[in-house]
Amino acid sequence: MARELRREAGGGNPTLQPPVIAVVGPTAAGKTALSVALAKTLDGEVVNADSMQLYRGMDIGTAKITDEEKDGVPHHVFDVLDVTEPADVASYQRLAREAIADIRSRGGRPVLVGGSGLYVQAALDEMDFPGTDPAIRARLEADLERDGGAALWERLKALDPEAAKAILPSNGRRVVRALEVVELTGSFTASLPEPKAHIEAVRIGVDLDTAVLDERIERRVRAMWDAGLLDEVRALEARGLREGRTASRALGYKQVLDHFAGEYDEDEAFRLTVQGTRRFVRRQRSWFKRDGRIEWFDAADPELFAKALTRAGWEPSSPSGR
Repeated sequence: MARELRREAGGGNPTLQPPVIAVVGPTAAGKTALSVALAKTLDGEVVNADSMQLYRGMDIGTAKITDEEKDGVPHHVFDVLDVTEPADVASYQRLAREAIADIRSRGGRPVLVGGSGLYVQAALDEMDFPGTDPAIRARLEADLERDGGAALWERLKALDPEAAKAILPSNGRRVVRALEVVELTGSFTASLPEPKAHIEAVRIGVDLDTAVLDERIERRVRAMWDAGLLDEVRALEARGLREGRTASRALGYKQVLDHFAGEYDEDEAFRLTVQGTRRFVRRQRSWFKRDGRIEWFDAADPELFAKALTRAGWEPSSPSGR
């Protein structure tokens, strides 16, 4: 089946192209390894849907895949921004869709992977983005500078509780954008359409028991610390990280920057990174669980790969099934 699908993908008829495989779920659940394994079996290539892995040099703190872990599988939409540049969903949508089209034009199977729910939706679903108003944006950014992200998030929570659920209080730029849309349209949540596919996709969700995932997150953050996260942040700070409105808010990077600024010691920076990541996982789950098109699998299941292959449409009896 995989070989037949590949021939169809190269045939130039978009109605015959196999669906994109989307591997989604919370941080540290095992999406990366599964996406590579699926891509290798299905003649695929990976497309990133993690907003912070767009940044060059933000490797350790985002658990960015290494060349060795790629195992020869091409990866796209990684390392496309400097840390001083803002990341925005509309620009990501264009890059992701271009990558998907390029992979398909060469007869490959796109495997979209990431935990940024809005980015996944932007890549695969019909989604247009409300305009912007420079005056409103400037006023809200001044409020952010004066009052901080947590205060603006509380404002958003009062105006649009559902929007606030999907955005971390520490992500000041997204909070500002949500408040801007609320002011322009009346509701950030209402500006997000009911999910309707723009690109057909098989959506595979991977998750773990909360207690297990919480423990895994702490181990992962400890591994990041041991791998040199502080040195990475220090090098990026010299390249303008602190001035980057998006990158400077990334989990781990913000806490280390605050530690460098003397707000708390290194142990507290570590603790807050673990705590913030666990909170982020709860928000990721809240976002993805609303999408009934996702079929969920236990990341600890020894049959995970086989089940994911079946969900992707692979059949062991097919010519390329080995």
